Amino acid sequence: MASDIRFREESMREQPTSSEVIPLDAVDQLRSARDIIREEAQALEVLADSLDTSFCEAVQLIRCSSGCVIVTGVGKAGLIGQKIVATLGSTGTRAWFLHPTEALHGDIGCVHNNDIILVVSNSGRSEEVLRLLPTLAARRIPVIALTGDRSNPLSSAAAITINIGRHEEAGELRLAPTTSTAAMLAAGDALALSISKAQGFTSRDFANVHPGGDLGRQLLSVREIMRTGQDLRLANQSRTIRSVLVDQQRPGRRTGAILLTADDGTLSGIFTDSDLTRLLEQHREIQLDRPIAEVMSASPCTIGESALLPHAVKVMSVRRLSELPVINEQCRPVGVIDITDLIDRRMSGEQIIDSPRRRTA
Repeated sequence: MASDIRFREESMREQPTSSEVIPLDAVDQLRSARDIIREEAQALEVLADSLDTSFCEAVQLIRCSSGCVIVTGVGKAGLIGQKIVATLGSTGTRAWFLHPTEALHGDIGCVHNNDIILVVSNSGRSEEVLRLLPTLAARRIPVIALTGDRSNPLSSAAAITINIGRHEEAGELRLAPTTSTAAMLAAGDALALSISKAQGFTSRDFANVHPGGDLGRQLLSVREIMRTGQDLRLANQSRTIRSVLVDQQRPGRRTGAILLTADDGTLSGIFTDSDLTRLLEQHREIQLDRPIAEVMSASPCTIGESALLPHAVKVMSVRRLSELPVINEQCRPVGVIDITDLIDRRMSGEQIIDSPRRRTA
């Protein structure tokens, strides 16, 4: 009897709790979702391997154009087209979306003769799109087709065809645009970023077109966040430490560094709160009445005022700096970045890399 009770107790302990059991339908859902993602990933692998020189011709045509890229498409392809427009615009290529139906009712008048039309259509047979082609041909506006093959009316009318291939749609029914739209989107991203690279689009250019949101805040220039004017503590290197400290008192929150200059106004060194603390700890008070140049950190690490904030943060993190002098092209100090300013930005929710530890040496 006792052995039977022990057996039942052990069996109950071996059974998973209800929170640990995954219902069979959830298992099927996860399996199906993973299969769908894998099918789309495989379609993108095929697309990447099949791109040819037509893609390069499209990049060159757009890069050399003085007009805009007008993207059009209907249905799901139209939605993908709108995303391509957004990517083009954010990476330095002027672009906008033209709905084919609205184009047939007057909006095509917004298309200039130096523009380029990018038509997104998996089948290449959408009636709304095909009805645009004669008007575009009459005006000799070049058409780039982003389509599933080269054996369709759209491709025949296009100057360049980016062939994304025919892909079986994912899912049980194999009907909803999935792998085909994934291929369209990937090809559009590749086109936009390739054009951007060919045009020499830089991170600073990216910052200019993303002034708001986290991206904009991460791509601020040093000039926009450095301390200047009354918040900047400057002194000639020939002055004594005592006189500099007395004259450089500032009300409120001050930076923990004094920037020192040579007679020609160029930056020659930096003296920080840590340097003063070290003098006092070593009982070198007599040094307070000596030229500050004798104890300053000569030729300090600096950064240009046009550099971007992430670069400044990286420099401060790697070098373990609390203050980073900012200089202009003549090597004259124009500002300083203080670690507390970066901490304030981090606390306010701005996404910058980990703040550096305060320098003690």
